[in-house]
Amino acid sequence: MTRSTVFRMAPASLAAVLMSGCALLSSPDPVQTYRFGGVSAAPSVAARGAPVQVALRRIEFPQASEGDKILGVTGSQTAYIKGARWISDARDLYTASLESAFLAQSTRVRLIGAREATPAARALALDVRAFEARYPAPGAAPTVVVTVRARILAPPARDGAVERVFTVERRATANRVSAIVEAFDSATGDLNAEIVTWADATVG
Repeated sequence: MTRSTVFRMAPASLAAVLMSGCALLSSPDPVQTYRFGGVSAAPSVAARGAPVQVALRRIEFPQASEGDKILGVTGSQTAYIKGARWISDARDLYTASLESAFLAQSTRVRLIGAREATPAARALALDVRAFEARYPAPGAAPTVVVTVRARILAPPARDGAVERVFTVERRATANRVSAIVEAFDSATGDLNAEIVTWADATVG
C-alpha cells in the first residue's frame, strides 16, 4: 500500500470510528414531571373583624429534598426516584400550596408572601424537617412523610414566639410514581390544613 493510499483512506476510517462512538453513547432515560399542591381555590369567607397580617418567611427545606428530585428512603439508604421530577423545586411548590391553603381556608390570617411589600405585625416561619417517601422494604409501597416545625413570631415586646411540630404520613396505594405523587399531594394538603387551623387559633 502506498503512502498516498493511506492518507486517502484516513478520512473514511475516522468517520467510521466517530459513528461507532456515537452508537455506544446511551440516550438519557425519559423523565416525567409531576406537581403537588393542587390548584388555587377561592378565598375563604373571613370571620368578622380585620384579618391579622402574617408575613411568610422563606421556608427552610432539607438539602436532599429541596430541589426537583423526589427523595426515597429505605432504612439508612437514600436514593432519588428514577425517571421522575417535580415540575419545579419542591420548596417552591410547597410555598405555593401553603399560600393557596391560607387563601382558601383561613378566617383569621392574611398570609403575606415574599413578593408583597405589605407590613405585617407577625411572621410565620416554617422549617420542613422531612419531605420524603419511606420504603419499609425494597419494592414495597412507600409511606410519604412530611414533618414541619412551624413558628409564629411577634415583636419581643408583644407575644414572643409560639411553635408546634406537625407530621403527616400517607401510605401510597402502590409502588408507582403516580401513586407516590398522590400520597405527597394528600400529605401536603392535610398538613397545610392543620397549619392554617393552628395559625387561626394562635392569632385569634
